[in-house]
Amino acid sequence: MDYKIIVAGIGPGSPDYLLPVAKQAIDAAKVIVGSKRALAAFAPESAVQKTIGGDIDEVLQFIEAYRKRGDVVVMVSGDPGYFSLLAALRTLFPPEQLTVIPGVSSFQTAFARLALPWQDAELISMHGRQPQTDRLTYRPGKKLGMLTDPCYQPARIAGLLLELGWPASTPAWICAGLSYDGEEIIRSDLARLRDTEGFSHCVMVVTA
Repeated sequence: MDYKIIVAGIGPGSPDYLLPVAKQAIDAAKVIVGSKRALAAFAPESAVQKTIGGDIDEVLQFIEAYRKRGDVVVMVSGDPGYFSLLAALRTLFPPEQLTVIPGVSSFQTAFARLALPWQDAELISMHGRQPQTDRLTYRPGKKLGMLTDPCYQPARIAGLLLELGWPASTPAWICAGLSYDGEEIIRSDLARLRDTEGFSHCVMVVTA
């Protein structure tokens, strides 16, 4: 029998944003993989659990071993199609062995909070990556959505954008803790954000 690897997007974090089809797959899981937070929030207590940590190869080996016995559910934050474990899984398994359940991404949630359409936005992840300055260069009407990390927090990103020619008065937002009780939406501009501390895991939106 061919068992499946079910890659389920769990949204920005709150159970309210978990799609019913993803919840159904997670609730039925016998073997489940996810971050510590995701496992604590969603995993069935009876399921065999594996935490996604720094050693991705170990996680992939776990998935391969358990897939021979039954379906394995892999929970990823946001949507699986954007910088998730799905990319690594595609290098090891053919698409017919994968079932992918989409999820609400933090970008979707952030732009929704701001009532902004985002079909024309440049979406950039700073998670462990050097920013591509050609994608950040200023032009009138440009719109950016960026995932921050401890190295590239909003202050550093704002400084970089100013160096790349963005006006100091450019509107900018910090969208932090999206979907959680402590959610924060902070409206500012690049000049003020350059002096703002913290917010290492959030969405930063900038509109020229």
